[in-house]
Amino acid sequence: MNIANKITILRILLIPLFISFILYSKWDLALLVFFVAAISDAVDGYVARALSQRTELGKILDPIADKLLILSAFICFSVTTNPPMHLKLPVYVPIIIISRDAIIVLGALVIFFVKKELEVKPTMIGKVTTFFQMATVIAILLKTPVSPVLWNIAVGLTIASGIDYIIKGSRVLGEK
Repeated sequence: MNIANKITILRILLIPLFISFILYSKWDLALLVFFVAAISDAVDGYVARALSQRTELGKILDPIADKLLILSAFICFSVTTNPPMHLKLPVYVPIIIISRDAIIVLGALVIFFVKKELEVKPTMIGKVTTFFQMATVIAILLKTPVSPVLWNIAVGLTIASGIDYIIKGSRVLGEK
């Protein structure tokens, strides 16, 4: 258990606090917790590289922490009843984001069981998608009118990156 992994675990532990703040309409505190979690994502990556602390555990925990944070945000935004009308998420947004991540996880499990190994490698489109999903969360928490534009960009990228991961996973399964 190194410093980078501890930072990642801290990010996971912030998620219930983040959820509570959204559901209790403490959007300013939710924004603060989300910002700390997002910064910790950058910090743990930097620490892992700078101090040569990359681990198998970190390769697994880091994307899980990101996904849990993002998915919890979109789920909370879709069930909360108090946002301004222009910030109420259409149901397709969380459905697409959650479905893509579920498909990726199921695909990874299939690859692991068939190939007896799994190499977790984020793609550039996956990273850009995560950026726009996080930007959408921040925009909603800030109650900005640009939020619908961002969530539609995030949805488009989510679909594109999902297709990309499916293609890459299919190739891995096709290898001998």
